[in-house]
Amino acid sequence: MSLLRRAEKCLANQQVHRLLNAFVYPRDEGTWIQEHTWDLRDADTRRDGGTAKSAIDGFLIAVKDNICTSEEPTTCASAILKDFHSPYSATVVEKLKYAGALIAGKTNLDAFGMGSDSTNSIYGAIKNIYTQDGNFLSAGGSSGGSAVAIASGQCDAALGTDTGGSVRLPAAYTGITGFKPSYGLVSRWGVVAYANSLDTVGILAKDSSMARSVFDTIKGFDTRDPTSIPVSTRSRIAQELLERKAKLGWGNRPSVRIGVPMEYNTSELQPEVRKAWLDTLLGLRNQGHTIHMLSLPATKMALSAYYVIAPAEASSNLAKYDGVRYGNKSSALERADNVLFASTRGAGLGEEVKRRILLGSYSLSAAAIDNYFKKAQKVRRLVQRDFNNAFALSHPLLKSQDECGNEPKVDVILTPTAQSLPPKLRSLKSRAPIDSYGADFLTVPASLAGVPALSLPVPIPGRDRGDQNAPTSVGLQVLAQYGDEEMVFSIAQSIESLWDLK
Repeated sequence: MSLLRRAEKCLANQQVHRLLNAFVYPRDEGTWIQEHTWDLRDADTRRDGGTAKSAIDGFLIAVKDNICTSEEPTTCASAILKDFHSPYSATVVEKLKYAGALIAGKTNLDAFGMGSDSTNSIYGAIKNIYTQDGNFLSAGGSSGGSAVAIASGQCDAALGTDTGGSVRLPAAYTGITGFKPSYGLVSRWGVVAYANSLDTVGILAKDSSMARSVFDTIKGFDTRDPTSIPVSTRSRIAQELLERKAKLGWGNRPSVRIGVPMEYNTSELQPEVRKAWLDTLLGLRNQGHTIHMLSLPATKMALSAYYVIAPAEASSNLAKYDGVRYGNKSSALERADNVLFASTRGAGLGEEVKRRILLGSYSLSAAAIDNYFKKAQKVRRLVQRDFNNAFALSHPLLKSQDECGNEPKVDVILTPTAQSLPPKLRSLKSRAPIDSYGADFLTVPASLAGVPALSLPVPIPGRDRGDQNAPTSVGLQVLAQYGDEEMVFSIAQSIESLWDLK
């Protein structure tokens, strides 16, 4: 299929699936095709002649609406930034365009990336492509719009942001692939900050091959991002990984050591998820890989630590949205206490955003910082230590490893992405806000540790297809040592071949 016909199909799907609410501003098919016909034909010519700019030359890539683009508004799905136009595009967007990709539009999300079901948006809730008993299901959050856009064929790939699982959870709920790279490998410049030490630009795609192509395009050092890993360090990491793998004999070994953490086999894990996990492990063992049980004890504390650290950083990052420096100023400025920005923030920020700002402000207060924020940071170090002790490769950015225990050393870890299938949207209305935080229990540890993680769909074994539009897969996530994206993609391809997902 030519790139032009491919683009026309994607744009037609944007109109067909408008009810799913994946895009903030869906493209007008006729106008967009007229503007980019020659771009697509040129890309086709380059591809036919073997001179394509990149593997994604001429492909349509959607961008989450908390990533700046100069051509259209960047609103973060929040009233306080409605109609805000950034004077520049994010580094990742610039890299996509340089590689020949075309922007398919801005996708809907939980406001400022805060949510697990993509319901906290001024544009309305995002609906999953799957239903149950005629009821729409949650698309996961906060990158639900990007996930649904992929699942419904509205673009070829999409960018999201992953702070505690915001790419991987929607991928699991919608039956696609979601990849979170190692922290610092992809520039965050131009990404509206939620929690600086956790935010990572992620990729959503139909399979790991496309996710890898986009990752190869957007990764790289950026002088404008202070958290970006320098070129010299990237080269050293790559060299050290090669040397350590050679020392361990990994290249000559036909099998990979796959770790299965006991803490991820929770009582809340639905039978369908557990069965898919076990069947995949059995299939990988039949391929010649070895399975090793291990323990990551700090996992049980990770979620609590995350919901102290992330809101604390958010309360600082969102202080600038006051109607003076950034944001739409409220017309109701007269207050008895004469606080100029209180009305603006009260009207412009959503309930979940205000809830997390209050939580973060409290945990940073003099009365609570010792009992909450500092202890959460200690838990974060314990989570990182658990992963470092589990992986055979040592962390390339640490001079010394805090070794403890006699756990088996593994190359990758395979776990479920979510404990359950996506819930019904209508059931979320009666759920307490804090109950939604539990959806991130299995994704948060990788974010706290900064290691790469990829969620991919595997079929639900023995699924009764009485409801033809019910979910057909669950998400499993592959985790590896920091900087070892190669291992993540390698095992993802093994799983895809196991289930013939390609």
